[in-house]
Amino acid sequence: MKTILSSETMDIPDGVKIKISARIIEVEGPRGKLSRNFKHLNLDFQLIKDEEGKRKLKIDAWFATRKTSAAIRTALSHVENLITGVTKGYRYKMRFVYAHFPINASITNSNTAIEIRNFLGEKKVRKVDMLEGVSILRSEKVKDELVLDGNDIELVSRSAALINQKCHVKNKDIRKFLDGIYYKYVLHDEGKKVDVGAVIIVEKIGQYFM
Repeated sequence: MKTILSSETMDIPDGVKIKISARIIEVEGPRGKLSRNFKHLNLDFQLIKDEEGKRKLKIDAWFATRKTSAAIRTALSHVENLITGVTKGYRYKMRFVYAHFPINASITNSNTAIEIRNFLGEKKVRKVDMLEGVSILRSEKVKDELVLDGNDIELVSRSAALINQKCHVKNKDIRKFLDGIYYKYVLHDEGKKVDVGAVIIVEKIGQYFM
């Protein structure tokens, strides 16, 4: 069964400009500009004003199946992430985890790359370049902590994933060898903390995050 018209709206905060061109959404705010392509979705995007004059983004789906109707909320969530990125930004925090060999890391290339040394005592140098618009720093207050900042949540999270994947233990029992660099949590929305998991195993080797 198809629904004749499904639609949802969202408020556009002050200080944010949104442009729509052929299902490409451009969002501009105090921290910069982001864009996202929605051409793969059969949806109509339009900017409207309500009775009080507040700006809103409206998304319509004509003769939509359940799958298409669900895509409306997905598209709105993506736009909300863009708005949060250009107004507040995103921050991922990661921690070094090691039982014996301390992991050494140095930030290079103007805070856009990291070199990881002495992982499990190996002499191999693991280099990870951050994706576009993402910066990385060593925390000044917390030992063995990395801080990744950026506007695009997907680029920041993918950069954190690249670091995590570079430090996977090979050819050993991963239940015993728990060394690595793990996500701590994500900060956004005026300091709101969102736990991302994957750090419970640290308790087994006597290191605690929070």
